[in-house]
This record gives sequence, C-alpha cells and structure tokens, in this order.
Amino acid sequence: MNKAFRDKRTIFLMIFPGLAFLFFAMIMPIFLSIYYGMTDWPGIGPMNFVGLKNFREIILSDSVFWTSLGNAVKLTLVTLFLQNPLAVIVCIMILACRKNARFFRTVYYIPAIIPIVVTTKLWVGVFNPTYGLLNKFLSVIGLDFLATNWLSNPRTAVWSVILIVIWQGFGWAILFYYSGLVSIPNEFKEAALIDGAGGVKLYTKVILPLMMPVIRAVVIIALITCFKQMETVYLSTGGGPGNITQFLANYLYIKAFVSYEFGYGNALSILFVSISLLGTYLLIRFTRAKAGEY
Repeated sequence: MNKAFRDKRTIFLMIFPGLAFLFFAMIMPIFLSIYYGMTDWPGIGPMNFVGLKNFREIILSDSVFWTSLGNAVKLTLVTLFLQNPLAVIVCIMILACRKNARFFRTVYYIPAIIPIVVTTKLWVGVFNPTYGLLNKFLSVIGLDFLATNWLSNPRTAVWSVILIVIWQGFGWAILFYYSGLVSIPNEFKEAALIDGAGGVKLYTKVILPLMMPVIRAVVIIALITCFKQMETVYLSTGGGPGNITQFLANYLYIKAFVSYEFGYGNALSILFVSISLLGTYLLIRFTRAKAGEY
C-alpha cells in the first residue's frame, strides 16, 4: 500500500477525478462567465464581443448596482452588529436556564428549519397594509398613525426585507454560538471565577476569546449569505418599489433571465463574486487575532 502511494502515476489517477470535477464545475464556468460578461449576448442567438463595456457601465452608470450593493452592506452590518451579538446574549441566557434549555433551543431554532418560501410569505402577510398583523397591532395600542404599507413604502421597504432575513437566519446563529459556548470546558470558567473574572469580564476576557474560531466562521458565513441574498427579496418585493430593495443576486437574475441581457448579467456575476471574495478576505484578516486554545 505504501509503495502504491509513492507512485506518482497512482497518486495522479486517484486525484484526477476530483481535479476534473473542480475544473468543469467551478473553474471553467468562471472563465466562461468572464467571457460572456464581455459580450452583448442575450442568451440566444449571435453574440458580439464588447470588451469591458459591460463592466464600465455597471461601475460608472448603473445606479441599481450600487443600490443593490448598498443594501447588501446594510444587511451585513445589521447581521454582524445586531443579529450576532443578540444571538450570543440569547445563548448565554439559554445556558442559564438549565431546566428549560432544550425547549428554548428548539423555539429559537424553528425559523432556521422552516422553508424560506413559507417564512417570507408569512412576513409578507404580517406587513400587509390591509389585514397585516403589524398594522393591526399598532392600531390596537393607539399607534395607528405609524401604520403603512411596509413593503411598498420607500422609507420602510428595505428595512422590512432586512428584518425578514435577520429573523430567518437567527436560528443558525443560535445553533453555532450555543455549540461554541457548551464546548468550552468548565475548568476555564471556574479558574476565571477564582481569579475574580466574574460577570461581564468572564465573557469578554475568557469566553469570547475562546470562541473566536466559531465567531470567525459565523461572520464569514453571514457575509456570504448577505451578499447572495435573493429568495427573500424575490418572494417579498421583487426588488421594488423602484429597485429600492434590490440585492445583487436578485438584480443579476433579473438582468440575465428576465431582461435577457445575459452578457450584462455575467458581468454582474463576476463583480458579485469578486466583491464577496474581497469581503471574505478582509473579514478573515480583521478576525485573525489569536484565539484561545483548549
């Protein structure tokens, strides 16, 4: 067996299927997308090579692209600085409720196992201006002047979509952070308490540093999820009103498969992938502080 693994031909034959799959499933489509992004191909029929025209138009004159990117950044910031800290706090509270911990874990994880179509349509009903639960509730408590068409009002539409996405992803954040918290040995907590690191210091000086690998993974997944957000947007507002709630993935889909601007859509996809990779790289660099080991 060891002799076989030292044979270069055997090694090549063993890794070739994986390399071939990687090339045909990932690398080649990327290069094809770059090529199509330099054409004006509508998806069917002849295509003309236009070079970097599509990319210049997207960056210099496509306001919808920048709106989509801005919405993705808003969603990312809300996810990182509101959803994730709140998820950590909730996990700490669940750990404190030892008798009912299983019940609360289940309740908070429910949004993650419900299909996106169901949860999105549920929230669309909640935001409905006529029979929606939110406007009815505002009316009951005497705040009916705040009632509006949440998904059509330019001032509230984006934040309504962001709320839906945050609610859908909260269960996954709970799952990761709770797993990270329970995996920390009690010896570290007991030693910290003996040294006087109680209360807030216990978490800021001991628990959170030990959870840095989990936090880094959750942050990277959250970034990718925010930038590739499509289903919720498509099912709730479709990017409207007037492209105010447009996100990159949904805008790409509309350009390529609704407007039949396949070349332009591929150019958008290349910029989309480039921005996601750059954002992921920067997050990895910023969260590379040495994590605790145990």
